[in-house]
Amino acid sequence: MGAAILSDLGTEILVPVCAIVGIGFALFQWVLVSKVKLSNDKFSPSSSADDKNGFTDALIEEEEGVNQDIVVQKCADIQNAISEGATSFLFTEYQYVGVFMVAFAILIFLFLGSVEGFSTKGQSCTYDSSKLCKPALATAAFSTVSFVLGAVTSVLSGFLGMKIATYANARTTLEARKGVGKAFIAAFRSGAVMGFLLAANGLLVLFILINVLKLYYADDWEGLFEAITGYGLGGSSMALFGRVGGGIYTKAADVGADLVGKVERNIPEDDPRNPAVIADNVGDNVGDIAGMGSDLFGSYAESSCAALVVASISSFGINHDLTAMMYPLLISSVGILVCLITTLFATDFFEIKAVKEIEPALKYQLVISTVLMTIGIAIVSWIALPSSFTIFNFGVQKEVQRWQLGVCVGVGLWAGLIIGFVTEYYTSNAYSPVQDVADSCRTGAATNVIFGLALGYKSVIIPIFAIAISIFVSFSFAAMYGIAVAALGMLSTIATGLAIDAYGPISDNAGGIAEMAGMSHRIRERTDALDAAGNTTAAIGKGFAIGSAALVSLALFGAFVSRAGITTVDVLTPKVFIGLLVGAMLPYWFSAMTMKSVGSAALKMVEEVRRQFNTIPGLMEGTTKPDYATCVKISTDASIKEMIPPGALVMLTPLIVGIFFGVETLSGVLAGSLVSGVQIAISASNTGGAWDNAKKYIEAGVSAHAKELGPKGSDAHKAAVIGDTVGDPLKDTSGPSLNILIKLMAVESLVFAPFFATHGGLLFKLF
Repeated sequence: MGAAILSDLGTEILVPVCAIVGIGFALFQWVLVSKVKLSNDKFSPSSSADDKNGFTDALIEEEEGVNQDIVVQKCADIQNAISEGATSFLFTEYQYVGVFMVAFAILIFLFLGSVEGFSTKGQSCTYDSSKLCKPALATAAFSTVSFVLGAVTSVLSGFLGMKIATYANARTTLEARKGVGKAFIAAFRSGAVMGFLLAANGLLVLFILINVLKLYYADDWEGLFEAITGYGLGGSSMALFGRVGGGIYTKAADVGADLVGKVERNIPEDDPRNPAVIADNVGDNVGDIAGMGSDLFGSYAESSCAALVVASISSFGINHDLTAMMYPLLISSVGILVCLITTLFATDFFEIKAVKEIEPALKYQLVISTVLMTIGIAIVSWIALPSSFTIFNFGVQKEVQRWQLGVCVGVGLWAGLIIGFVTEYYTSNAYSPVQDVADSCRTGAATNVIFGLALGYKSVIIPIFAIAISIFVSFSFAAMYGIAVAALGMLSTIATGLAIDAYGPISDNAGGIAEMAGMSHRIRERTDALDAAGNTTAAIGKGFAIGSAALVSLALFGAFVSRAGITTVDVLTPKVFIGLLVGAMLPYWFSAMTMKSVGSAALKMVEEVRRQFNTIPGLMEGTTKPDYATCVKISTDASIKEMIPPGALVMLTPLIVGIFFGVETLSGVLAGSLVSGVQIAISASNTGGAWDNAKKYIEAGVSAHAKELGPKGSDAHKAAVIGDTVGDPLKDTSGPSLNILIKLMAVESLVFAPFFATHGGLLFKLF
């Protein structure tokens, strides 16, 4: 077998050190962003005559006839309003989610404790009956603790991300006065703060949890890692509510603001006269930042859990080889260091001087991190794994070489990059697919919708092949463990991925603040350029999230099948086949719920915005201020109320199927939801992204073709706005939440597998 080069002590030091370095780097970036001042301290000792706004380089241009102090003050006020709205929404959401968390934690404890009738005696192990394992009651208790910890970490990730984004948006606007390069760095650094905090926190909490539980479990690693799966369940169940709630909030405000403001009243986007404008900007932070942060954290936690569960019943776990067991955590640790080097390329090694350099800079981030990570994977596989080992594969042990596992991680990593670039090709307005969609707006909204839908369906092809090839290669080399580490490979550069993802909403907000503070059109052009690049990268981020969700849920599926004691899943048995059909239907049911929720919340918002335009005198002329607070309240109430049914659908399905129909039917449901969910998720987010960028392509009017279709307010532009509005709930609500549906049902089935295996299938037992 040959032992690993890295000692157990080395592993116990390396993982937390990398996590702490990540947190330190995040704080360092935050300090740099906070140097941009949002106040007018004329007489403070630090500001000299040439030192404007906390920076020594004077502004490139003074605003024509706009008083600087008033602008800075306005930016600070708007930022404050956005921050307050986002914080109050998240607190309301977390109160409801907290109640759910407590109820579900009790459920986990009762269900898992009842597996052996709440006995406190040790039982013989599931996989090795010669050994004594800790009682099921202990696993129940510790699974519950892991669940709560995962949930709290997830909530914290989302909340911190939102705080950072609302802290950075106005600072990015002020930096845009000095040129596009400065604004880019402010937005990107803030994104990096979120990315590194989240990646490092997730890793550190998981590492501490494993070490604390080891004190009790000692040699019983099978029980230890079974209890750890609760961490993934907690992370993802919070992400579900964050994504669905946040997605409904942001799109209700967005659709409401667009329909009345841009289509009916012909006022520009983010115009301060529009009553829904603050709610729209709050929504960017709540949905795209807090929701996405929790979502990727959930993927990360689950892929680690899936890998650990499979490894604990393989030779790593049986021989108690700690370093090899911690391989998933070591991959993530190296990932943090790789992303740290990659981030410096964007912020310190190269300077962005022109608008056209923004998108390539973000793309280089993905490429550099992937190339460096490939080297990192090779090193980790070489030092952390024994030269050969066995992996549990549905009842038999399969022998695997060290290099084969490294290849599995690498395949996942590169598949992620391919999915990212294909997504970019289909959603960026630099390429023909989006330009064709924009061109179809000449003949009105209907052709725009047809072209957009076709583009979304077509964009599924290459990502699915990328996922399929990575699944085939990883499974051939290392069975289900291979798929779990392939998912980890895709998520290993999560810090960079999140930094790029968070950059989008931050620049979007910066543009909104520039418009509302009445800054010159040149500044708005710069923030628009940042935002257009951010839109494409957000689509890339969604591609990553969906691709990794497919791999993660397959790995969890494998762990569930092993844990539930099913040797083969046979599609020809009616129990499994009906599960497949029902599972394939669930993503449609779920999308129907989320889309309708956005529609009905947007209806309320449109009515309120119309009411204000009709009843508040002087609003259209800009002499009186609209009532922003009512719109924020409408979005908050609607999203809290509407997130419960889709959430209940996802959380209750595995329980109902497992209890009444048993593990075979449940395995069918999981496979069915994975197969249809991935396709719908990819096509929905790419269709929405393409419509959004087709609209931006016409608005920007850079090429001769775009000028023909424009300007703003032309018929083609109005058709593009309608397409964008239809695409909003697709790309920001139902698309991204589907990947949580896929993962969450799988991880929940895994956590409850012992209960389903002993007490499930009531209907088939009765009849």
